[in-house]
Amino acid sequence: MAVELPAADAALDTSPVQHLLGFRLALAEVGTRRVFQRHVGTPFKLRPVEFTLLMLLRANPGATPKRLAQALRLSPPNVTVLVDRLAARALVERQRSPDDGRATILQLTPTGAELAKRAHQASRTMEDGLRQALTPGERALLGELLQKLAPAA
Repeated sequence: MAVELPAADAALDTSPVQHLLGFRLALAEVGTRRVFQRHVGTPFKLRPVEFTLLMLLRANPGATPKRLAQALRLSPPNVTVLVDRLAARALVERQRSPDDGRATILQLTPTGAELAKRAHQASRTMEDGLRQALTPGERALLGELLQKLAPAA
């Protein structure tokens, strides 16, 4: 008995994974990553995590690598690599904490502050097209639900 195969361009049956929140989040993320890459990633040569770190430092000058690791849900060694990359581009600098000489704090350099400002401006409206698929109430609900799925570190 021959098995009838679907046409080569037919959509795959995704029903076996539709119950997985991670699958649905991953599909939704595809569009947001494309938008990020077009508006921020390529023009400013930033990866999403680098952009996020710059935004966190912009809002929290003098944050420690440990606090950034907690906020980003990254290991301290991964944050070190990330900071090293941004420091090599003269966007971030390490300083000794004035309160505890053993601790390191991070600051945006003037170049980093300017790039962060411009990247933030670009990010403010970059997802407007994606948001149009949702009503204002749905956008608010989605924000609340995502917040519940990302508990504080």
